[in-house]
Amino acid sequence: MSVRWDTIAPAARTLGLPPPLAGEGWGEGLSAMGLPMVDPEHPDWKVSAQLRANARALRRNSTDAERILWSELRGDRLNGASFRRQVPIEHYIADFVCHAAKLVIELDGGQHYSDEGERAGARRSAAIEAKGFKVIRFSNLDVMTNRIGVLETIATAVAERAPTPTLPRKRGREKTALAEKNQP
Repeated sequence: MSVRWDTIAPAARTLGLPPPLAGEGWGEGLSAMGLPMVDPEHPDWKVSAQLRANARALRRNSTDAERILWSELRGDRLNGASFRRQVPIEHYIADFVCHAAKLVIELDGGQHYSDEGERAGARRSAAIEAKGFKVIRFSNLDVMTNRIGVLETIATAVAERAPTPTLPRKRGREKTALAEKNQP
């Protein structure tokens, strides 16, 4: 098996370590067949190391409003909808994202209510919506004083946008068992 060293983390190359399999260790890894783990259908999902580091820092240093809302959204607590926080999209980092519903929740502090802040927010929303997401904005004050109203708005948006679960299909043997049961 030939190894593509350009897909392995630089530190591993300098140490001469063998590449990890997919899902193990550092970096992108290699599949069991020795191919790089990059989704060919979504090559533009690459996120720069700097943007990824910024998202990590924002997760570590959440605002009070973000912590309160995350406590309600995490672990599929809001009607089973799965949310992630501080997710890079385009050149921005969205506060909360529900990928199934293509929904972004943004929390705005006081700096967002200046003229420049509103223009920057509009540019940010336009870039995220160009990726197919719907952006909902709440002020930090809304989250702190009207948590139930904020959650109801989010739940409604998720219900409108998320794909509906399909009902289980009847299997062939179940149909024949019912037909035999109904025979005289």
